[in-house]
Amino acid sequence: MIFAHVLKMWRLFMRPAICCIAAMAIVPAVAASDGSTLQDKAQTSNSETSSDAIDANELLREIDRNMQPPSFEMYRKLINIEPDGRQREYVLYTIRKDDRVAAVFLDPPSERGRSTLRRGENMWLYVPEVGRPIRITSLQSAVGGVFNNSDIMRLDFSDEYTAELTDKDDTHYILDLQARDQTVPYERLKMWVDRDAVIPSRIEAYADADLLIKTLDYSGIEDFGDGIVRPSRLDTTSPLQKGYRSVMLFSNIRARDLPDEAFTLGFMPRVGELR
Repeated sequence: MIFAHVLKMWRLFMRPAICCIAAMAIVPAVAASDGSTLQDKAQTSNSETSSDAIDANELLREIDRNMQPPSFEMYRKLINIEPDGRQREYVLYTIRKDDRVAAVFLDPPSERGRSTLRRGENMWLYVPEVGRPIRITSLQSAVGGVFNNSDIMRLDFSDEYTAELTDKDDTHYILDLQARDQTVPYERLKMWVDRDAVIPSRIEAYADADLLIKTLDYSGIEDFGDGIVRPSRLDTTSPLQKGYRSVMLFSNIRARDLPDEAFTLGFMPRVGELR
């Protein structure tokens, strides 16, 4: 409740104006016609002139493509770690297609059969004992801990943010991401992007330009097959929840053609049948 209240107050009184995108850096230009990726361009940067520039929004779209296919399934383990070392673990089977995400809890037994659904910015939780979907918000958390529902049911970054390239070094691009509208839970993200793999390695989430509310660290790059090479682990901490930490472990990520029916309210009790 404190976490949601802080965000609400900052949004009401201190929402910054969204900046115009003007991402210019001494890096290779994206050629829209040749089909090459930004990763390919980065590898040839030494031969380019200083007048060349990278399109930060195209870079963000490439990050999205590298992190997950447009339609896919995966398994995840979420671990909430309290200051005294106690842990609570959850296992979820998750599916996603475009701007729709559904997940069902497999463990622990007390949560088994619960499911979540996201369609655009709308989210629901299905509890078998209740027998119907319940509306939830992006700032709440179906599992507690530091991850909120937006983290657990994340869409593409490029769907929710515009990007500006603010800095770079030998190993990383640094992007400043501004929320496209007020429905996005974080008004601004600062993202460190691995230049070789073109995937995020760290994200700082802000409610305002100077109010850090969460840090997310990606690690454990793994080849999941079919060209999916991405982090298998995500750790998060928040200065608003001192001493608490949450971890998300990814496994069995694979592209899959999924029926539209799987992302409807009526299908929420049956998401587990797709496994």
